[in-house]
Amino acid sequence: MTDRSTPPPLRAVRMMAKCPICEKTGTVEYQPFCSKRCANIDLGRWLKEGYRVETDEVPADDEGGGTGSGSTSQTG
Repeated sequence: MTDRSTPPPLRAVRMMAKCPICEKTGTVEYQPFCSKRCANIDLGRWLKEGYRVETDEVPADDEGGGTGSGSTSQTG
């Protein structure tokens, strides 16, 4: 016989995360966002460099898109 005095193990319940933009409940389609609008807002922030990842690296002087020693144009 089995001992019924111990309760059955608890099941893990997956809860939907809140949208990081507006904090509404997220949807499966736009996870973790609640809508395409909030997903696009977040994408725009990344593309406009609104979010930055901290680093210890110092930017190199040769970055910046100036004229360099290598030419990409062809004459001919």
